[in-house]
Amino acid sequence: MKYFQKMKGTTKSPPVAGFFEICWSWLGAFLGIAAVSSIHYNLLAQTDLVMVIGSFGASAVLIYGAIKSPLAQPRNLVGGHIISAIIGVACYKIFGGQMWLASSLAVATAIAVMHATKTLHPPGGATALIAVIGSTKVHDLGFFYAVVPVGVGVLIMLIVALLVNNIPKNRSYPEYWL
Repeated sequence: MKYFQKMKGTTKSPPVAGFFEICWSWLGAFLGIAAVSSIHYNLLAQTDLVMVIGSFGASAVLIYGAIKSPLAQPRNLVGGHIISAIIGVACYKIFGGQMWLASSLAVATAIAVMHATKTLHPPGGATALIAVIGSTKVHDLGFFYAVVPVGVGVLIMLIVALLVNNIPKNRSYPEYWL
C-alpha cells in the first residue's frame, strides 16, 4: 500500500509563471530556435548537413523557460547533448542492425553517462535517440553529428540564452557554469 501512496505526490503544484516571465521565455525560445533554424534553412539547405533536431525544442523549454533548473545550466546543456550524441552514434554503428537494441541502449547509456558526469539534460536522451532513428542525413554524419548539428546548435542556443535571460533585472542566467 505504501508503494501506491507514493504516487499521490509529496508537494503542491508550483504557482503559474508571471506574465513577464512568460514573455521572456517566449522571446528567448523564439530567438534561439530562429537562429538555429535560420542556419539550417538558409545556409545548409543545399548540403547534407542538418542543424535542427527535435531535442533542441526541449532544450529551449529548459534554457529559456526554466532557467533556474540544474538541468538547464550550461554544463548540462552542452555536455548532456554532446555526450548523448556520441553515445547515440556509437550505438547506431555497433547495433544498427537491431534498431530496438540500438535505440534502447543509446538512451539508457546516455542517461547513465550524463548522471556520472553531472551533465544530466533530459533532451540529451532525445539527442541520443535521434542519432539512432534519424534520417540518412543524420546517419551519414557519423560522429560529426556531435559537432554539427549538436555542438554548434547548443552553443548558438546558449549564447542566445545568455543574452536574453540577463536583460531583465529579475532574471539571471546561468546559476553556475561548472
